[in-house]
Amino acid sequence: MGIIDERHVVIQPVNADWYGHKVAALDMLRLDLLHPIVSGNKWYKLRLNVQHAIDAGYKTIVTPGGGYSNHLAATAVAAKLFGLKAIGVVRGRYDVLTPTLEACRANGMELIFVTQEDYANRHQPDWAAKLVDKFDELFMIPEGGANEWGRAGAGLIDRFISSSYTHIAVSVGTGTTMIGLRNKLDNKQEILGFAPMKQGSYLKEYIHEHVKPDKNSNWQLTDEWHFGGFGKWNKELLQFMNDFYRTNAIPLDLVYTSKMMYGIGEMLKRGEFAPDARILCIHTGGLQGNSSVQGELCY
Repeated sequence: MGIIDERHVVIQPVNADWYGHKVAALDMLRLDLLHPIVSGNKWYKLRLNVQHAIDAGYKTIVTPGGGYSNHLAATAVAAKLFGLKAIGVVRGRYDVLTPTLEACRANGMELIFVTQEDYANRHQPDWAAKLVDKFDELFMIPEGGANEWGRAGAGLIDRFISSSYTHIAVSVGTGTTMIGLRNKLDNKQEILGFAPMKQGSYLKEYIHEHVKPDKNSNWQLTDEWHFGGFGKWNKELLQFMNDFYRTNAIPLDLVYTSKMMYGIGEMLKRGEFAPDARILCIHTGGLQGNSSVQGELCY
């Protein structure tokens, strides 16, 4: 699946002044550079799902998400690139479409809006089929690509990760990427997961359930830096994003990577890393979500 060019991906050192020389190295894996929309871990969670859909002869992909879902936006573009029909099942009603939903529709995705109550049933096997029964050959991708193909695809990110890193930091929405990484990386490398939602630690059970038994160690998940909840932010976070960009020339996304890097900064201040630690932070893309604060960021 060569439409997305991995040669754009780089590992960019974070300015040592930002982390106060407290560790041996702090780098960022710029998966956001893969593609303007199908970027970061979104592509890796989608790529094997899309390949399976094509190989199995499906014509239509359906997937759920919220009004600001990077996953929906990425799925719309990926389906378009590979000649598939895309349907997004959107949680809630919108009198005015969000910029994300406008982009989904512009890229050919049909949008179906359901109530919060209906959306809560999305894990039921026949949920999507009942909503879109007019379509044949329908393949359902769970929210965030959270299935076996999504986890295996996320594991492919390991090709960019040197064994010299002691810690790998990643934002966690469904746990799919963290599971894929833990299943592929050396057990000696600690995986640090940052959940950007209140009480996000509930994902620990799901992660534990899907990590291979011989890999189920040396990882941790924190929800300490959620800034009020999923998709929430305040002026402090926006200022942090601007300051980080001015220092490192790396744009962070509002929902995931900004909160992860804020948390990394706080952990450094607390002295939670050994001086010889070598940390790789994964930029999971999603910069299109910054459109909701356009004008407040310096990039």
